[in-house]
Amino acid sequence: MLMGFTASPPAKIKVYLIGDSTMANKEVKAFPETGWGMPFAVFFDETVTVDNRAQNGRSTKSFIAENRWQPVAYDLKPGDYVLIQFGHNDEVPTKATYTPEADFKANLVRFITETRSKKATPILITPVARRKFDAAGKIEETHAAYAGLVRTVAQANNVPLIDLDKESQEMLQQFGVENSKLLFNHLAPGEHPNYPDGREDNTHFSELGARKMAELVLADIRNLKLELADRIVRREVKTTVDPQAR
Repeated sequence: MLMGFTASPPAKIKVYLIGDSTMANKEVKAFPETGWGMPFAVFFDETVTVDNRAQNGRSTKSFIAENRWQPVAYDLKPGDYVLIQFGHNDEVPTKATYTPEADFKANLVRFITETRSKKATPILITPVARRKFDAAGKIEETHAAYAGLVRTVAQANNVPLIDLDKESQEMLQQFGVENSKLLFNHLAPGEHPNYPDGREDNTHFSELGARKMAELVLADIRNLKLELADRIVRREVKTTVDPQAR
């Protein structure tokens, strides 16, 4: 007699996000500013918990110095993932969070090594682009050195790379000088109670911008053929029109 076997469901895993304000969860007082890690978290099935540890203003140096990395490394389980996106605050020499290039690389290697020691998977992400166009309307690179370091470390250590710097620049170019403002926290005076005087922020995202950046990351997870891609929810889009909706 043949016994019927059903495949056991995939084990539950955690996806940790470590990085800066462009990725972080936001408090209500900051809305509509939105980190791309917020919409990213809702695209997975019930086997995945996204644990967003990214924090405003952090660099690789301060993330370690403030003991934010160590609990992640301690809690990692086999099959988990760590998405690593730094650079915005590492690259500015006038900031206390400044991390010299050699230290930045060493910190990334530490994240990789300690993640792998727990049989989890590190993914390196280049720092997401700022909105900066030249007079001719061409997007300008604002992370050249530190995005390059992330690419170098990824290649040298055979780590999956999501080149969000390059891909987000391409997206901003497609939107253009004016329409790209829709992706960032640009608000007219009186438009939102959190920013009564208005806001022109070319670093932090609107809800739309955060979702667009999250979609770039999700597409790369699929393109990299990571096991995590199998856990992205494929929601069916209804094409029938509700006759009551006329």
